[in-house]
Amino acid sequence: MASLKELKDRIGSVKSTQKITKAKQMVAAAKLRRAQAAAEAARPYAERLSDVMASLAGKVGGGDSAPRLLAGTGSDKRHLLVVVNTDKGLCGGLNSNIVKAAKAKAKALLAEGKDVQFYLVGKKGRAPIRRDYADRIEGHFDTSEVKTPGFDEAEGIADDLIERFEKGEFDVAHLVYPVFKSALAQDPTVDQLIPVPSPEETAASDAVVEYEPGEEEILEELLPRYVKTQIFGALLEREASEQGASMTAMDNATRNAGDLINDLTIQYNRSRQAAITTELIEIIAGAEAL
Repeated sequence: MASLKELKDRIGSVKSTQKITKAKQMVAAAKLRRAQAAAEAARPYAERLSDVMASLAGKVGGGDSAPRLLAGTGSDKRHLLVVVNTDKGLCGGLNSNIVKAAKAKAKALLAEGKDVQFYLVGKKGRAPIRRDYADRIEGHFDTSEVKTPGFDEAEGIADDLIERFEKGEFDVAHLVYPVFKSALAQDPTVDQLIPVPSPEETAASDAVVEYEPGEEEILEELLPRYVKTQIFGALLEREASEQGASMTAMDNATRNAGDLINDLTIQYNRSRQAAITTELIEIIAGAEAL
């Protein structure tokens, strides 16, 4: 049984930990508001760009004149999974869920006889993916040096991926990232990134629109921007998801620390009462012996 000093020291230690988790919860809550606003503000632009892409892709079709980013290589043998994880921990099961979704996609592709490689963004996904697919990690992009990854980082990732695609290193790239729903829910999502999928027909694609210059020239400019926008949106969703998951995890940790402090305090009081009772019995027994 633990001594009174050991129990007292442990209560003090848990209280110190509780202060840290409470502080991190408040910091994550403050950052979450900004990150959520940024993620939500980027969604309409991405949706509108998808509508324009639908209209242009419908006019160009998949012929020989279509840009390579839209038409693809003509094969779907080699697949690249671009996995977007966080650079910091203490955010619950967010990273493990993203890795789980990436591994499930990789397993499904391998079962179909495809060749699968990984391109990792963020530090927290490297170790768990390396454990199972050490020989399939094609590359990674480090975002840990930047306080808040933005469009410059998204542009760097997109340029690297497009260059690899142009060199013929892969046929299809999939983007694996979390979509922020709320502080309690961040859903891992897998979307095709390259070649740019032809969006579904929308009301906007049925509108009569005249493009100047031609559709092919506009697509040559818009397709790389579309890839950059998708990656930028994934980074924003990652930031919001990280802060939301961190806030929830730290709130749970603070509550658990409080419960543990209560249990230890009860145990301490019982041990203290038992020690006092024992001392009283010894005093009374000694007095009666006299």
